[in-house]
Amino acid sequence: MHSKELRTKVWKHIFENGRKKEIFIDQVNGFNDHCHYLVSLGNEQMISKIAQLIKGESSFWINKNELYKEKFEWQDDSFAVSVLNP
Repeated sequence: MHSKELRTKVWKHIFENGRKKEIFIDQVNGFNDHCHYLVSLGNEQMISKIAQLIKGESSFWINKNELYKEKFEWQDDSFAVSVLNP
């Protein structure tokens, strides 16, 4: 995902798809093969499942719509940090 336009399109899709699945994404950003997102978790949500849903669905959507010239895959690794809302 080397162009800013493509990244913007993907971030918008991730945000909108999250909303449909009741994943409350506050912010999406990133670069090429990784994505940063700030999520407000619901009581029954686990970050590992949310990451799996976001990464899996968005890479499927990117490939289905042929937005990337090669088969697209996100990085294998995930990293999560909790942030307290004052």
